Order: sequence, then C-alpha cells, then structure tokens
Amino acid sequence: MTNTSAFDAPLTIDPDAVLVVIDVQKGFEDSAFWGERDNPDAEQRIGELITAWETTGRPIVVVQHASAGGPLAPGTPGYELKDFVAAVEPALHITKQVNSAFYGTPDLHAWLQEQGARQVVVAGIITNVCNETTARMAGNLGYDAVFPADAMHAFDLTGPDGVTVPAAELARATSAVLHAMRFAKVVTTADVVAAQAARTGAVVS
Repeated sequence: MTNTSAFDAPLTIDPDAVLVVIDVQKGFEDSAFWGERDNPDAEQRIGELITAWETTGRPIVVVQHASAGGPLAPGTPGYELKDFVAAVEPALHITKQVNSAFYGTPDLHAWLQEQGARQVVVAGIITNVCNETTARMAGNLGYDAVFPADAMHAFDLTGPDGVTVPAAELARATSAVLHAMRFAKVVTTADVVAAQAARTGAVVS
C-alpha cells in the first residue's frame, strides 16, 4: 500500500510526477456496448490535468487498450484515442491487453524506475476497472498514487444476482476502497491542479 506518511500528508505534486492517462479511446463512446456512464465532465477534467502537466513540463504517459475484439480492437475506429489525448506528445506510450497499465508494452514500472519517479497520478477510463487496477498496483509497488476521481468515469454493471449497479455507485465504491485501504490518495482534479501550481508558483485561474 501507499506509504502511510505520504497518504496522511497534504497533497503535494512532485516536480517529476507522472500523469498516467488510461484508455481514453473513442470506442468507449459506444453506449450500446458499454451501457450508461457517470460523470459527463470526465473528459474535461482529464483535459485540465493534461494542460497542467504540459504547462509545467511534467511527463505524461498515455495508455491504450488493445482488445481482441469489440469496440477497442486495433484497426477499428474505436481503438483510436479521443482527439484531445491523441494530440498529446507523451513521454511514454503504452499498449496493453489487460486491466493494469503496469502490464503493458513498454513496461511502465521499469520506465518509472529509470526516470526516478515516485509519484503517479491516474486518470482516464474506466474508474473501477483499469484505473483502479493501475492505482492498486502503483500503491503495492511503493509509488505515491494519486487518484483524481472526477477525471474518469465508470459504466453501469450487472452483478451475478442480476442487479444492475449504477456507474456512480461503482465509482464511489472504488474511491472508498482506495482511500480506506490506502492504495491511493483520492482527490479532485482541482486539488491536483492547485497542488502542482503551488509547487511551481503558477497562478490557477
């Protein structure tokens, strides 16, 4: 889990903190496949984080999911990154076929170690799947994981009992687990932007 002292301390953003933008792909716009989503402002919040990182020169990692089939399959329009993420010049571009960004190519953990980075900020899609899995692994690997929960979204899911759980409830449960079990510091985009601006002396508008 995330180091206790780092978890309890006020949020600070390291000069070399890495923003990991996960699976912001056009295929997630297929509501007939995925179902209802929460947080319609997620893309705007992700964009705000990207702008903050680009403004301060901090590294951005872009992750792209390659499914064997379905809306995220390579070669389909859905595999493509949404335009505002496709415009990013990442320090690292990872392709993965499973939930965690730490199980992709190139290897995220190895790259972070080479960079000497100890803090990762997770944003993107899906809150309770790839984002949560990546944040859990980051905490387990000893990174200071930061989870701006409004810079992501989830989808409704139906459980084995046939009951559909709304996306917003799933997102709240993810935040509760990550926070209570100290895998990551759960915050807002505004918290992160303000913290990185305080570090650099920038003005937050």
